[in-house]
Amino acid sequence: MSGSSISYRDRIYIVKDVILKLVEYGELNQTALVSFCGLNLKKHKSILDDLQQNGMIERIEKTMGKRIVAFYRPTQEGVAFCKDILEPYEKVFPRRKEEKNAIESKPNKELMTLLLV
Repeated sequence: MSGSSISYRDRIYIVKDVILKLVEYGELNQTALVSFCGLNLKKHKSILDDLQQNGMIERIEKTMGKRIVAFYRPTQEGVAFCKDILEPYEKVFPRRKEEKNAIESKPNKELMTLLLV
């Protein structure tokens, strides 16, 4: 194992980040979603697939010219899961400070509050 200082992010926080980014933007293509969440598509595609299978996010394929592009949207069930389960979890088990600063942004919290009121 190398002595890199790359921090590890727990799967549960990746799930929360994905749902919050989709809530923030409404709909994102796969490339933008992976980029905004700081993920690697090869490593983290299974998380997106699991979220889709469990009804937390929705995948829509759109034809753009000759290409088929995958877009993702949050579902009401995913937003409710984030509010009811993931936010209380993060209060009890907060992220490490440097990880929190790198991923989370203030508009996410405000947006979640507006959507869920």
